[in-house]
Amino acid sequence: MWRITLTSLAMALVVGLGLALAPLAPAQQAPPPTWKQGQPSSMADSTLAPIAQPPAPAAPGEIPVGKIKVPAGFKVSLWASGINNARMMTWGEKGTLFVSSRVAGNVYAVIDSGGQRTVKTIAKGLNLPNGVAFKDGTLYIAEVSRITKMVGIEGKLDSPPALEVVYDILPRDLPHGWKYLAFGPDGKLYFNIGAPCNICIPPDTHANISRVNPDGTGFEYFARGVRNSVGFDWHPVTKELYFATHGRDWLGDDVPSDRLDVAPMKGLHFGFPYCHQGDILDPEFGKGHACGEFAAPLLKTGAHVAGNGVQFYTGSMFPAEYKNRIFLAQRGSWNRSQKVGFRVMMVTLRPGDVPKYEVFAEGWLQGQDIWGRPVYTQEMKDGSLLVSDDYAGAIYRIAYQP
Repeated sequence: MWRITLTSLAMALVVGLGLALAPLAPAQQAPPPTWKQGQPSSMADSTLAPIAQPPAPAAPGEIPVGKIKVPAGFKVSLWASGINNARMMTWGEKGTLFVSSRVAGNVYAVIDSGGQRTVKTIAKGLNLPNGVAFKDGTLYIAEVSRITKMVGIEGKLDSPPALEVVYDILPRDLPHGWKYLAFGPDGKLYFNIGAPCNICIPPDTHANISRVNPDGTGFEYFARGVRNSVGFDWHPVTKELYFATHGRDWLGDDVPSDRLDVAPMKGLHFGFPYCHQGDILDPEFGKGHACGEFAAPLLKTGAHVAGNGVQFYTGSMFPAEYKNRIFLAQRGSWNRSQKVGFRVMMVTLRPGDVPKYEVFAEGWLQGQDIWGRPVYTQEMKDGSLLVSDDYAGAIYRIAYQP
């Protein structure tokens, strides 16, 4: 036994010394970040990269609201601040504004009491909870792979109820995994499932707009070939679905354009990844296809502008010509040498003609410097318009004062 032990020790020393003297294996390189996927080798040294989110929301005195320009007769004010990564907004039945945070992973409730706004965190630690919708006393929240609800939340803001699962078998991919969430005219919950890439042939489960019943039953795909849409609304009269679509990156400063699309029926395919902006075949995946196979965009909104919020105006405060116009909040570019977007556009639909497309609010981009990123809009009961800014962590109110 002693001899066997000595032999074993000797062998262990030899093996140990051999390992110590052996040349070290080359260190494995970390995979590139997902936003670099699809980058051509000719742009390997590009300094373009997504704009980093500030570590905390800006203080009210640091928010230069006066730089926001709007048409004559309109006025912009700071309505709420200190809301980390303020994103999508939805109203409760008792006047509570619920606000999501994609990056912070929170959902907030904003209470307006006599002109003073109080912000409460009602859910935290969620997985990119971008989408919020409210109906029949219940708040619905969309994370990457599930939809949950908080029943009776407006009466329990200081002691929020537990999240109840509505639907929890959605894909778990993080790229373009955050969701918009809204109730359609049919009473169903609509949401996007983005492509898990910049450019690829996605699984059949991705690159679409889908819907379920409020109880989680009846899942179905409504539109396909949609790379990433995190904003949509229904025409107040025709009830047709209008949505913004983000185009792919790394094809250049000016192509492909982002889109505003309309889906008058279920089952249309909008081209991703084969055709971009309705008339440019993808250099790799477009082979063997024609853009005529797919639904064309209603409007090309500009390359890399990142349209998010889509909302038809139905209020009565703004001039009559604003009725049924679309407000399109553009969070702004990163994959472009000269920044573009960072504004709220408006789209006037014109039957038989190309929609009119013009600026409504701008000023978050000063030269090539940004201080805010408008991301969603929400109409108030009095007809004024709220605009969320996920970069400054603020919400602005735009009112009309003739």
